[in-house]
Amino acid sequence: MVTQRLTKQFNTMLETAGGLVLMTGADALLVLLDGSTDWQKLRQTIPEGVKQVIVAADLLEDLEGAESEGLLPLPLNKEKSPLLERLQHALLEAIADGFLRSNCDVIAVYSGFEFGKIDSISHIRLDDRLRRLTSRDLQRLESSVPLKSLKTVIDLASQIGREGREGKKVGTMFVIGDTRKVLSHCKDSGFDPLKGYKRESRNLADAKVREDIKEIAQMDGAFVVSPDGFVEKSRQIVEVSHADLTLSKGLGSRHWAAAGISQLTKAIGIVVSQSTGTVRLFQNGETVLRIEPMEHAVKWQEFNYDPPAADTETN
Repeated sequence: MVTQRLTKQFNTMLETAGGLVLMTGADALLVLLDGSTDWQKLRQTIPEGVKQVIVAADLLEDLEGAESEGLLPLPLNKEKSPLLERLQHALLEAIADGFLRSNCDVIAVYSGFEFGKIDSISHIRLDDRLRRLTSRDLQRLESSVPLKSLKTVIDLASQIGREGREGKKVGTMFVIGDTRKVLSHCKDSGFDPLKGYKRESRNLADAKVREDIKEIAQMDGAFVVSPDGFVEKSRQIVEVSHADLTLSKGLGSRHWAAAGISQLTKAIGIVVSQSTGTVRLFQNGETVLRIEPMEHAVKWQEFNYDPPAADTETN
């Protein structure tokens, strides 16, 4: 287990960040750590007026003892992930756990340049569009599709919406569940790259398969996914009537097709918007969830800060 020392610089950053919380009226202070630390000293260093202090680290064991000091522990399970991904994940998890609202201000301190050395402060304004899909959201769908499979497909769709492919935005569609009935409303849009693949080579639980799907997503057509998370067919044209549907203006043909197939079957339609990266879930012909790409939902404001020259451990 890594231990992050409370150095003079670390203490100065905590004091400065705490002062910024009070000065700006921010809702919380987030301390993103690379390991465990002395929780009592950390809490004592932060100004008493800062009531909401979230401490985030990769492992649950790193946060042992934090809660007893009045801190809000947040395990990330994001070892070796890039800084921005860890920071965004911490903010999203904090909202999911009820530590933050989705339209609040946060002062964050973290190791921006060197592992294990707190050297950066940011003022982060969370837009009210910030959306994190949680298990609680999915359970409310009351779908016959297993939660694990649904989450896997939505996570993949969110990655496609956020990252695109080779610098280009990508739009695509997944239909999961009620596979036989869904396929009765589909036809091939062209050559299916997955045709002839063994079943294990179409399992979305496999990271390599997910990368293959990201490549295929650049082509036209929908992915039809079984309830247990296997891609049955790709590049499918979904043929359904839109007569009884009502959707928001500006949504394209993928959205109408996903809504239509979700109305005719027990499947869930999941669409990635090519223009915005937004992911929408359709059930019973209606939009039931909307997830914005993370980089569109977090607004950053950096503070200039000159660290102290010395880096000695405090007694």
